[in-house]
Amino acid sequence: MITLHQLLKAAVKQGASDLHIVAGSPPVLRVEGRIVRVKSGDLTSDNTRTICYSILTDAQKGRFEATKELDFSFGIKAMARFRANLFFQRGAVSGVFRRIPLDVPDVDTLGLPRPVTDVVNQPTGLVLVTGPTGSGKSTTIAALLDKINRERRSHIITLEDPIEYVHPHKSCIVNQREIGIDTVSYRSALKHVLRQDPDVCMMGELRDLETIEAALNICETGHLVFATLHTNSAISTINRIVNVFPADQQDRVRTQLALTLNTVVSQRLVPASKGGMALALELLIMNSSIRNLVRENKLHQVYGMMQIGQDKTGMVTLNQSLLQLVIKRKVDVRTAFMFSSDPEELDKMLNTAGV
Repeated sequence: MITLHQLLKAAVKQGASDLHIVAGSPPVLRVEGRIVRVKSGDLTSDNTRTICYSILTDAQKGRFEATKELDFSFGIKAMARFRANLFFQRGAVSGVFRRIPLDVPDVDTLGLPRPVTDVVNQPTGLVLVTGPTGSGKSTTIAALLDKINRERRSHIITLEDPIEYVHPHKSCIVNQREIGIDTVSYRSALKHVLRQDPDVCMMGELRDLETIEAALNICETGHLVFATLHTNSAISTINRIVNVFPADQQDRVRTQLALTLNTVVSQRLVPASKGGMALALELLIMNSSIRNLVRENKLHQVYGMMQIGQDKTGMVTLNQSLLQLVIKRKVDVRTAFMFSSDPEELDKMLNTAGV
């Protein structure tokens, strides 16, 4: 029977982002956003259990069988790191293994615009990287943390579930804490993080009211905080944060956001015309005008502000990012329309640009 190590090696060789193990199908790779089946027989439920359990410790097996879900990460020397999620479907064990490069990518190789990389120079505030699953959020944050690690003399603490990229100590010291292994829970870790003398915190995903409130409070005490959210635009990100709180607290949260939020990077990985993936992003940089709009609950005016004086502000909308990718022939027009949140606006922009 094919082994997990063989499948992961094939995934890395083919440049796959994910490996899927599911009963009733051959192993499946996701290559450039598309599902590709490995040329082998269908896996049985016994096969999927054997493959997925081959990497687990006894403690992990016990936790998985008790909770029916398991997140963890691991590395294979000279190959890659992997983030894994195991779950049950129709009584059979299934698994998804996401490839994480051993080396943290450089911000320049990712093609991040200068205003995004400049956030590492901010002493305090909240930086949010948002987008759907598989949009490269973790990679963007890892690259920004690595830039801080190289250029500043600070203490970085990450709270991750699980740890993905491993950051060696460079100019900074880096403490990476994995939920369930290095700390009991986010609640416990957040309770003590300010006593650990951090300068920069990375909190992974803001999942609920508790983690969002903690992120805002840590920013208010003079720290730079990075986190992710599964939202599709800068404005929906602000709405999501505010709406997590009860109605009688939302005005307070808007005021906190207006004071602490620095930047929202909402990104997509778009199939490129010549193969591979291209990065499209929306970038909101908080200035005094936008802070006032957030404070006064006038979010419907934020999009218009993002389109004004962009040479000075550095902001960009998703459609403008897609337009540039089309003009540079990195993405075809049909793909741009598929990923646009406002195809009608994009159509007008393409016509104006003569595309």
